[in-house]
Amino acid sequence: MVVLGQFLEVLIGGLLAGVLYSLVALGFVLIFKASGVFNFAQGAMVLLAGLALVRSLDFMVARGIPTWAAIVLALLFAAVVMAITAALIQKLVLGPLVNQSDLSLFMATIGITFVLEGAGQMIFGSDVYPLSLFPTDAWFILDGLFEGGLLVNKLDVWGGLIAGALVAVLAIFFQRTKTGRALRAVADDHAAAESVGIPITWIWFVVWLVAGLVALTAATVWGTKLGVQFSIVFLALKALPVLIIGGFTSVPGAIVGGLIVGAGEKIAEVYLGQQIGGGIEYWFAYVLALAVLLVRPQGLFGERIIERI
Repeated sequence: MVVLGQFLEVLIGGLLAGVLYSLVALGFVLIFKASGVFNFAQGAMVLLAGLALVRSLDFMVARGIPTWAAIVLALLFAAVVMAITAALIQKLVLGPLVNQSDLSLFMATIGITFVLEGAGQMIFGSDVYPLSLFPTDAWFILDGLFEGGLLVNKLDVWGGLIAGALVAVLAIFFQRTKTGRALRAVADDHAAAESVGIPITWIWFVVWLVAGLVALTAATVWGTKLGVQFSIVFLALKALPVLIIGGFTSVPGAIVGGLIVGAGEKIAEVYLGQQIGGGIEYWFAYVLALAVLLVRPQGLFGERIIERI
């Protein structure tokens, strides 16, 4: 029973940690579904959203505004910042690159990454800023079945609830709304979508705006977990195996991929780390991604692309 309890604790902790990876991966999926391009700038967008949120929150709290009101206003301010960012990206970068190759768009997102990193830290600061929007203390569950109970982090539980809500909203957006269907059409063929009257510039603004709001959501959780700091940018690297496993075009796949990565790396670290050395957690996700690529290159939930020759 003790061994089972330890395994369940590791498994639950890994699954909940994987959901936090999925919050970042969702932003990548949105951009890829609309443009067919991997958005290298998603990590920088999380950093920018987090900086705008925490700095405006600290500013208002320092001036005596009630905490609940300051949080609401700070979230609105950060959302406006991400909307302005989306508009500038569409106007100055994506607009001139309409109907260009995927490689050109990918290189553009690399440039956007460095601009957002520099601008965000220049405007809002480059220190580590603590953020406390969710509880971070421990929570013991199933103490009646296992001695001492199973340890669960409340922040991870909040992250899971938020990710679940995001998936539901995004699924409805893509499947049930006119704009969502237009996004999918643009992803299939830019020129064909434009020829039937779909405004590509507006569609790209919308998808970057939605990706920015997803980045803000991820920043609220990751900022509470790590503090808002430059290292958040590297969440993009952590989300890459999640995308490969789940599929670059699938919103539910981003969640499932995150669960697989989170659970896999935690279990490997605890049960294999002693045999082959520590640090497995940092690279095991890429081993899983490689295994999926060998069996199903488009990912578990990715769309199989069939081209006529």
